[in-house]
This record gives sequence, C-alpha cells and structure tokens, in this order.
Amino acid sequence: MERKGEQNMKTGTLRQILLITDGCSNHGEEPSAMAELARKEGITINVIGVMENDVIDEKGLKEIEKIAGSGGGVSQIVYAQQLSQTVQMVTQKAMTQTIQGVINRELQQILGDSRTMEDLPPEKRGEVMEVVDELGETSKLEVLILVDTSASMKHKLPTVKDSLLDLSLSMNARMGDSRFSVFVFPGKRNDVEKLLDWTPNLEALTATFPKLSTGGLTPTGPAIREALTYFNKKRSLRGLLSHDDEQYFEESM
Repeated sequence: MERKGEQNMKTGTLRQILLITDGCSNHGEEPSAMAELARKEGITINVIGVMENDVIDEKGLKEIEKIAGSGGGVSQIVYAQQLSQTVQMVTQKAMTQTIQGVINRELQQILGDSRTMEDLPPEKRGEVMEVVDELGETSKLEVLILVDTSASMKHKLPTVKDSLLDLSLSMNARMGDSRFSVFVFPGKRNDVEKLLDWTPNLEALTATFPKLSTGGLTPTGPAIREALTYFNKKRSLRGLLSHDDEQYFEESM
C-alpha cells in the first residue's frame, strides 16, 4: 500500500511547511504532535530558528529540533543576517531529503533487506543521485510559510521578508512549478492569519509585511494545524472539479 507521501511524490508535487520562529510556543496544541500529523499526510515540516546576539532559549532550541524531527524535515538555527541563504538551503535540502526517502523505500521494495542508496555500488549510487537531482529540479513545489510575529520578532521581520523574496526568485528558477502561501501567527483576530494566498511570486509581501503588528502569544501548534487545513482544503476543492476546470483552477491560482 502506498503512503500518502509516496503517492504525492509520484504525481510530482513536494509539499512543505516552512516555520520561521525565534521562541517557544506557549498556546494551543503541542507543535510536535501537529508536525507528526503533517508528516503522515505527506507534508514535510522544516523549522528555522532565528537568533539575535547569540541569544536563544534552550527550550526553544529543543522545540525547534523536535518539531522538525516529528515533521520529517530539516531544522536550522541561524543569525538574522544569514537568514536569506538559510531559507533557500533548508527548502532545497528538505526537497532532496524527501525524494531520497521515497527512492529508498522503492529500493527496499525492489531489493529487499532494507537496502538504501548507501548500499548500492558507487556507479549505481551516482545514477540514483542523478534521478534525485532531476526530480528536485522538475517536481512541483508547494511551500506554506508560517512566520512567528510574536513581540521578539518585530525587528527581524524586514529580514524575513527579504529572505522570502529571495526564496521565490531562486525556486522559480527551477524547471518545476513553485507556489507559496504565507501565514503569520498570532494574527490580529485569531491564532493564525493568512497573509498571502497561493502564488508563484512573493512580491506582494513588500506591501503587507511593514503593516504587520507584533506581540501576543505564540500559538505554533494551532498555526501548523491551520496550515494542514489549508493544504487539505485546496486538495478537496480539486476533487470537486472536472479535468478542464482543474486546469483552469491551477492556472488562475
């Protein structure tokens, strides 16, 4: 039986949640439990912890690692000024890791004995890595970005904005389609607020980011839950459409 993640990979779509934060969650569901749910639905969760002046809460560091571990993704602690290159690196690394995981499972089905790419002869391993690189270049990519807007992130938001614009440019240089959406937490009225609907370009952030208010609780778990709902809502709508309507829907998003 195929897992959701494997089926998703074979249809050419890599789905990721990118969480950018600098502190501990303190409201709502356990973030790692929500991350585990995401992984079971074929969605990888990657976490970037933004440091400033060498200060990061030890509890926050452990939470960042736990969320990424439960979500099958990548975690990275970074200084604010290095954020741009880190956002791109984490996204790319998670794509490669997801594809390698699918290929390893297929190798095990073919060869048995829990064999992975590392067990193959060097020349075969090189051929498999070529396939991984090609899939990373041609697969469709959907990244839902969750940005922590608690009070301590106030001075980091301009750097986050610039980093996401750079991510949009680099990912759209791929052959495969790349689409992004952006949510912030906490929102003005709710735990989570959608800032930007699915789009291949993140230029709209230029106008919206300076208007963001910061402060309040840090509802990381509810933010991940809302991201999952948003992914599934999109997939459910596709199921109601005919093939022609679906093509129009994809083109107009």
